This record gives sequence, C-alpha cells and structure tokens, in this order.
Amino acid sequence: MTQLNHYNTNFSKKKFPITLVCDNVNNAPNIGSLFRTADAFGVEKLILCGSYIPLGRKMTKTSRATEKVVPFEMQADVDAVISNLKSEGYLIIALEITDSSIPLREAHFKTSQPIALLIGDENFGVSETLLKASDMIVHIDMFGQNSSMNVVQATNIILYELTKQSL
Repeated sequence: MTQLNHYNTNFSKKKFPITLVCDNVNNAPNIGSLFRTADAFGVEKLILCGSYIPLGRKMTKTSRATEKVVPFEMQADVDAVISNLKSEGYLIIALEITDSSIPLREAHFKTSQPIALLIGDENFGVSETLLKASDMIVHIDMFGQNSSMNVVQATNIILYELTKQSL
C-alpha cells in the first residue's frame, strides 16, 4: 500500500457555488487554514471582512500557498457584503449556536441556489444583526463540556456537509 500525496492523487477538481464570508476572523493561522479549507472544498470565493485582517507570514505559513489559488477579497463592512449577496440571490447560512438554530445533521440545503456561508469572530461568533439577516442558522451538535469549537474546524465540518449534499 502506497500513501498518496497531492502530487499523485486523482481527485477531480470541482467548484461549488459557495462563498465563505468571514466576519472579523483575525487570527492569522486561522485565516491561513480557512484558505486551505476553501481550496480543499472547492469554495468559489473567500470574503474576509473586518478592520484588521492579517495576511502576513503567519497566515501564509499555514495556508501553504492556497491564497494564490483561492479567489478572495477583503471588505470592511460585513453587513454590506451580506446585504449584497442576499440581493444577488444567495442563501445566507450562518454557523452559530442559538436558541433557534437547527442541528447541521438535520439541515437540508438548496443546491440550486448559491450559498454564502457566514462564520464569525473567534471569540464572539456571528453578530445578532447578521443572524437576523441570515436565511438559516445551523449549529454543530456538541457532546462534551464545551459548547464551541475552533472556527476552522467548525467550517470544515459544515463545508463537508454542504459539498456532500451537492454531489
């Protein structure tokens, strides 16, 4: 048995109509990991929102050059980004645990409509304003003592489900 790497795998490349919108994610290694995640799951675009978005050495070390292949943009006003995507016909899905969010395992996504996946700040999550602007709020069931996980790991989980339902 031979272990494969990115030079000898035969995965077919595919883009999904998913835009990943990051609200104030400002940890450089997390941003780098989000570029890798976006590349791995065939995300169409990454939009980094906020007043401070570190794209330096720490980010590029983690991204492993995926920032060169994943289309991205930086915007200061996340509310305007979400409003614009909504007007373009995107389904806005927020990843956050709230008293009205639905478990990811129960969510069914419209695959005919482009999706804007909204993820929030590492410490404070998705704002109340953005939650109200969302079409759907989903959470990942947690079975331990903690009620949250790292933003990148949570994004990996939901992108796996989104792309699985789209295949």
